[in-house]
Amino acid sequence: MLPTLRSRGIGAVFLIVLVATVAVRTGGARQTPHGEGGRGKVEVAAASVHVHAKARPEKTARLTARLASGPSPKVSRQRRFWAEGTMDVPESAPPPVKESVSSFHCDQCDKELVRKIARLLLPGLATACVDHTTGLFTGPASVAVTVRKEMVDYLTQRSQMYIAEAVVQGGDGMNSVEELSDHPVGILSILVEEFASSKRNLFSRVSGWLLSESREEKIDDFVQEMETNVFWSMERREAVSEILLRNVDLNSTFHCSMKFDTAQQLADHRSQCSFRILNCTNHGCKAKFSAIHAEEHDLVCRFKVIQCEQMCSESIMRGEMDRHCITVCPMKLVNCPFYQVGCESAFPQCNLGKHCTEFLQSHLMYVLQVVHKQEASVEELNQRVKLLEKSQSLSELSEALDVRSLALIIKEQEAKMKKLERDISKVRDHQELIKNIK
Repeated sequence: MLPTLRSRGIGAVFLIVLVATVAVRTGGARQTPHGEGGRGKVEVAAASVHVHAKARPEKTARLTARLASGPSPKVSRQRRFWAEGTMDVPESAPPPVKESVSSFHCDQCDKELVRKIARLLLPGLATACVDHTTGLFTGPASVAVTVRKEMVDYLTQRSQMYIAEAVVQGGDGMNSVEELSDHPVGILSILVEEFASSKRNLFSRVSGWLLSESREEKIDDFVQEMETNVFWSMERREAVSEILLRNVDLNSTFHCSMKFDTAQQLADHRSQCSFRILNCTNHGCKAKFSAIHAEEHDLVCRFKVIQCEQMCSESIMRGEMDRHCITVCPMKLVNCPFYQVGCESAFPQCNLGKHCTEFLQSHLMYVLQVVHKQEASVEELNQRVKLLEKSQSLSELSEALDVRSLALIIKEQEAKMKKLERDISKVRDHQELIKNIK
């Protein structure tokens, strides 16, 4: 009988010790009405131990003292690390789960589209800040930091839910969702406008402020102020834009959604990914773009050296092509220098001399008509042209590449011809006089 009672007493004591220990461990992570660390539960457990103190007086006394002193240092350390969120994996924890397959994501995005989305964020933030402080004694800059954080959180959450909401609202109209997913800029533009509308205060809602020109001016001024002070740099906005783009790009049209088993596989893929970032190789160009836009950029890059569009022998940068073609290009089309007097020919600048040589008679006729002011007949003009050609070498006449030069030559030659005619007339008169005397 006595051994049975003793064994029952020992079992009861062991059970109470176990209950007290559990109470200490579970109560240490939160405050209780009896004090910190679950001290109330410890006292209850200690009282229960004293009820059975007669079974094992010495062991019970040690247990009571241990429970009264609170949780052990090891328990306290574990509780503190859990609270701080820095605790390592406990010794009793199960082994870490093996990484799932395809845990390495590419996630590279279309750089051009990311840049377009980033350009939406600053005007959207400026609109929200201006409308939020309308009529108050504070300016938009005073709330910019807070509103920016709210904006990023809002856009992140809404972009994650947007496609799902579109499916629910559209019902069977899945085609509309596919169309939306192909236009991330349009989707995010709507979300930015929604956020800006949500930040309007009462004054801006009930007044005509939203339609006033001063509102638009204030928004533009605040955008410029933020850009000047680099309040939200383009790089940071692009980082946010990449996340937003991946959220709304349902069909992975504008970002890479491929996954890989190892980091090496990911690195190998990134070097060939269609969305990898490339730098323009044309000297002087600092543009960056996704690989899928390399050919498109090459067709418009202002720094690319190309053959002259007018097919001269020079190669010019695309950005300097227009200036070259209208100024110094030898193949530039020009009007004939005798255009004002009647020649309507147009030809490359380098062919000017050839044209003037080929059309010398026409140019002489045009200039003679101007010099004699329509007083001479066509036959007389033709005779003068022939006389000029005989009296002056063709090379000298061809060198006159404008109306003024050719007119001057003609006048000089006509003056010489008139003098010659007078001399001839005098000789003839003198000869007749001699005949008459004889």
